[in-house]
Amino acid sequence: MTEHTPESGDKPEEPKPSGEGLGAGDTPPSGVPSQPQNAQPGPSQQPTQPAQPQGQPVGPYGTQQYPYGMHQQPQQTQQHAQHPWPGYASGQATQQRKSGRGLVTGVAALALVCGLVGGGVGGFVGYQLGGDSSTGASALDESKPARSASTAPQGSVQQVAQKVLPSVVQIQIASAQGSGEGSGIVLSSDGLILTNNHVAEGAQSGRLTALFHDSRTAPVRVVGTDPKSDLAVVKADITGLTPAELGRSDDLPVGSQVVAIGSPFGLSGTVTSGIISAKDRPVRAGGESGSQDTVLNALQTDAAINPGNSGGPLVDMDGRVVGINSAIYSPGTGQEQAGSVGLGFAIPIDQARRIANELKETGSATQTTLGVTITNADQPGAQVRDVVPNGPAQAAGIKPGDVITKIDDRAILDPDALVAAVRSHNPGDRVRFTIGGSGGERTVDVTLTGQKG
Repeated sequence: MTEHTPESGDKPEEPKPSGEGLGAGDTPPSGVPSQPQNAQPGPSQQPTQPAQPQGQPVGPYGTQQYPYGMHQQPQQTQQHAQHPWPGYASGQATQQRKSGRGLVTGVAALALVCGLVGGGVGGFVGYQLGGDSSTGASALDESKPARSASTAPQGSVQQVAQKVLPSVVQIQIASAQGSGEGSGIVLSSDGLILTNNHVAEGAQSGRLTALFHDSRTAPVRVVGTDPKSDLAVVKADITGLTPAELGRSDDLPVGSQVVAIGSPFGLSGTVTSGIISAKDRPVRAGGESGSQDTVLNALQTDAAINPGNSGGPLVDMDGRVVGINSAIYSPGTGQEQAGSVGLGFAIPIDQARRIANELKETGSATQTTLGVTITNADQPGAQVRDVVPNGPAQAAGIKPGDVITKIDDRAILDPDALVAAVRSHNPGDRVRFTIGGSGGERTVDVTLTGQKG
């Protein structure tokens, strides 16, 4: 059943932390659209010299978000060609040349004064310097030590890296507009790979190639994509791969240690570590180009995640995938690609597993839906604007004007939070909604349904 979302004109979005390049559909996959923005799908990859999306406010916090995903390959500028060393500017070079001339002049003058005695004293000094040798022990004289035989402790970052690295892929994008890289996770030994939609959509205008941990490469074709969840399954024509072990994210404690692996800025096989900083973060993927169609119910981590990590795994200390790295927050406003400030976001593996199975089997995915359109309320919550006839919300007695303030024990502060909360469930789940409004507070039980997106 199709839900129609009211247009919002040119009113700017108030996105959550964002990823890059998500296509925004006309109907929110969760079935809880607010008034969607006039957003355009994000780029499939970064062109050679792109205009990066600008930062934007996020809800009530007033922070700014930067999308990211595939790392673009920047061109070398004329300035770099002229000044190959960091911090080496023309003013500094001039000063260094002036200082150099002064030093040479001083040495030359001294040589003239000492030249009269140079023959006698110089020979003696040369003899003394030539014959002087150190008799102390030197580290350079020591023999090379035996190869390290230490083993990685169970549950260490080293042990996790050894287990997971063979299952992580660099996805290279090449097109007429430029080149870039993303990351992916091996799902099967015969080449099925899970990645972000904003990485896989590079195949629409270019060519995808997978670089594996054993240095083999293979062309990649798209099996299925879901822009609304920012997930895609692709296939490489190769065998003998090591599939990743998928974990679970529903019982993942805040504060637990995690490891992120991917190809930030094209550096394949990069390992970083951190913790789960928060759960259930409503994250609007796509930055300014994202709409409520692209809200993710994300895990937040302080493990360093940068452009190029998109589609790579976030794993627990048993080496099991608990999330798909998809977005970062950066406060800068420049034209360069944003970097990590310790605020990264990943799609929980519980949601990603269900979507990936559907993409593998059918090429498309089902989104969990409530059957309403929503807008901002005058209080914390999401106000129902319209109810889809014969949908789950209408069946539960939810009416236009109701303000949804809670789903089960999860507080709903704004429309994005409602979208994220609904999408954290599977079609068929029965959940309890707390409703506020003119008639006072009440609770209703709703059986969520699915909608092909």
